[in-house]
Amino acid sequence: MGIVGLPNVGKSTLFNALSANNAEAANYAFCTIDPNVGVVPVPDPRFDALVELFEPDKVVPATVDFVDIAGLVRGASKGEGRGNAFLSHIREVDAIAHVVRCFEDSGIVHVDNRVDPQADIETIETELILRDLETVQKRLERAKKAAKGADPIEKKAIGLCERLAAALDQGTSARSVEPGDDDEATVLRDLFLLTSKPMFFIANVKEHQIASANDDALVLQVIDAAKERNVPAVAISAAIEAEIMQLDHEERGEFLESLGLPEPGLHRVIRTGYEILDLITFFTAGPPEVHAWTIRRGTLAPQAAGKIHTDFERGFIRAETIRSGDLIELGSEAAVKAAGKMSTAGKQYAVQDGDVMHFRFNV
Repeated sequence: MGIVGLPNVGKSTLFNALSANNAEAANYAFCTIDPNVGVVPVPDPRFDALVELFEPDKVVPATVDFVDIAGLVRGASKGEGRGNAFLSHIREVDAIAHVVRCFEDSGIVHVDNRVDPQADIETIETELILRDLETVQKRLERAKKAAKGADPIEKKAIGLCERLAAALDQGTSARSVEPGDDDEATVLRDLFLLTSKPMFFIANVKEHQIASANDDALVLQVIDAAKERNVPAVAISAAIEAEIMQLDHEERGEFLESLGLPEPGLHRVIRTGYEILDLITFFTAGPPEVHAWTIRRGTLAPQAAGKIHTDFERGFIRAETIRSGDLIELGSEAAVKAAGKMSTAGKQYAVQDGDVMHFRFNV
């Protein structure tokens, strides 16, 4: 998950809070040049309950990697402000968390000397679209040359690239263009377009705004932009989140309560990132280890087994599955079996979010 936005909107502060690392966060543009990467556990009460139930020797939560990418500026697609390097960093991530400044602060300079969330969003999107348009036009030229040899894939590439170019030229993201078939889908995937990636907005506010953030005039600009693009939006205070991460676990609850927050805003950021990547979690659980495994939604049982070990997939026989809620409620595998709530799954079973799996295999 790449964290993007203009300089000085709170990206590195958010990253520090997410990763509990100390990425450089300073009040000048381009203080973050090389991207920092933080491996962030996915908050999951089911995982916590399974750990409490089994008291295992080892725990392994699900994680998402967050990448702190330096601030983009107008003209980045043409190389302004180290734009080429920053855009290449975005190309390498699976999805985008776009941080938008929704607070006034005379002590923190805005790259355009004004706070205007809608304009900031458009600045970033324009640079991503311009870079994508350049990529698509180059691919279109290549396809037209190759299509002279009657290559059927290249002929399809022409049609797809022409539709992409038309959309991008109108200021619309590549997400709006659906591939017509599997061949077009392959061409689209291989383009690695920046605006085809899943994304969501993070509206960054000050402490005094957080309790009523969803009614704040600046945040509403971000919420409206998210609705127009059919993507999620999350309002948080990156500075407050960084403070929360400095507290002991016991103190965090009291601090959150004083702010009127049910949980850290970071939890919503992490879960939103997990959801837009269309990821789910299954568990293996017992006294030696409770482990949360990340898979794509729709993954079949043998491929889920392969996440643990390739032999599990190669020699897959069946899987015994329990819903994590049933195991937590009934307290043991034996009690779940006695209640008739354990099922056997074959090779065509699509693993469900929250399944506790026991794989049988033979190689």
